[in-house]
Amino acid sequence: MKRYRLNQLPDTDSHHVFGGIVPGEFIAAGDMLFKSPGFMSHADQPRHVHDEEEIFVILQGKARVRFDDRVEHLVAGDVVVIEAGENHHLEADEEDPCINLYIECGPKPNPQQLARP
Repeated sequence: MKRYRLNQLPDTDSHHVFGGIVPGEFIAAGDMLFKSPGFMSHADQPRHVHDEEEIFVILQGKARVRFDDRVEHLVAGDVVVIEAGENHHLEADEEDPCINLYIECGPKPNPQQLARP
């Protein structure tokens, strides 16, 4: 796991703001999630891993990211890069649940950006 604050993201010549911290020329997938108190992503999966890096940006509230052997506490403005193959679960705080972005970058743009109206 790599951790940053929004104001610590490095300057980059990439197409996107996360180009200095993860590979991939484009933001390829993602979403904004409004989590309920205590909600844990992928709670039904004891192991939740990806083949590529995943970025979490905490926009509001607090959260915890759980790994096999540790817990990291997050607050608004934190940017976390989950490494490929790293088991992880994002959990919203019970008192101040988070709103977060999750982002995946890759070599191609999201298909919606290629569609013509």
